[in-house]
Amino acid sequence: MHIRSLKFAAPLSMYFLSFYAFMHTGWTIALPLMYAFMFIPLVELVFPAAAGNLSEAEEQVAKNDRLYDLWLYVMVPLQFVALYYFLVAVQDPALSGLELAGRIFAMGLLCGTFGINVGHELGHRKNLYERNLAKLLLLTSLYMHFYIEHNKGHHKNVSTHEDPSSARKGEPVYFFYCRSVGMGFLSAWKIAGDEQKKNGKPVWHFSNQMIQFQILQLLLVLCIFIYFGSLALLCFLAAAALGILLLETVNYIEHYGLERKKTENGYERAMPEHSWNSSHILGRLMLFELSRHSDHHYLASRKYQVLRHHDSAPQMPTGYPGMLLLSLIPPVWFGIMHKRIEAYHQRMAASH
Repeated sequence: MHIRSLKFAAPLSMYFLSFYAFMHTGWTIALPLMYAFMFIPLVELVFPAAAGNLSEAEEQVAKNDRLYDLWLYVMVPLQFVALYYFLVAVQDPALSGLELAGRIFAMGLLCGTFGINVGHELGHRKNLYERNLAKLLLLTSLYMHFYIEHNKGHHKNVSTHEDPSSARKGEPVYFFYCRSVGMGFLSAWKIAGDEQKKNGKPVWHFSNQMIQFQILQLLLVLCIFIYFGSLALLCFLAAAALGILLLETVNYIEHYGLERKKTENGYERAMPEHSWNSSHILGRLMLFELSRHSDHHYLASRKYQVLRHHDSAPQMPTGYPGMLLLSLIPPVWFGIMHKRIEAYHQRMAASH
């Protein structure tokens, strides 16, 4: 174990703050939201991005350090423990409407950061055990089709108009939500159906992963309704929806306004310049290096701990939490990002 791997204990701070919100009342129930969208963005505005990369020797050490993997594995039982306590906590009849909303938002943050984000990292692994852990995490956000569409759709079509998860220049995030969520779900069905046909099996067969995923998600919903009641179920559905919107907002900012050129054989290879990058350290730690997104799309099999900064990639002015907030105000977002897109294109043209 290398001491450098200990820094990825940082996401546990969000976990414990959310747990605190499940067990307390009053204004402190808002601490997870304040931490994620006030404290972290302010810190990232003050401190510069850390653009350095590991040396080849350091990369090799990091690849072989099992603690990096264990951080991901431990998130699986922690997420289910949090879900259980959340379902119990929202049934407190003494809660005010704001306190109930605070607990839902806290669980929504966990659905997005642990459920979908860690599920995303594990879903790229080649090991079946790790991929199954990814599916379990995605189950807690009712977004299991992401496993199919992201790996076999998004990574193939990223930064093209064929990709529901790549935002177009001038597209408000609220329009993007509708297109990305709806078309992404349909895309996953198409991919899964094509795989069934390729394997000589009917589309409507239990071996179809999308059918398996819908059954598992329905079973989870039924179990929550039976054991915890209708209020807890509604709160869970709201938290899962918040987690999904958190993911889709991240999708929005990651490829906004960037396009791959069409060639005779399809599209040019996905390169670091086709994804927005952020090397602001706190956001990187909290999201297991997701914000080094340019390198992730350049080489999706590269583990999070060895993702690299590329000078050729377009850079966000701040970290993910701050950019998420800016994206929710389209005029402000367009004013900032369109200038960066133009400046980036000019720099790329000059370099060629």
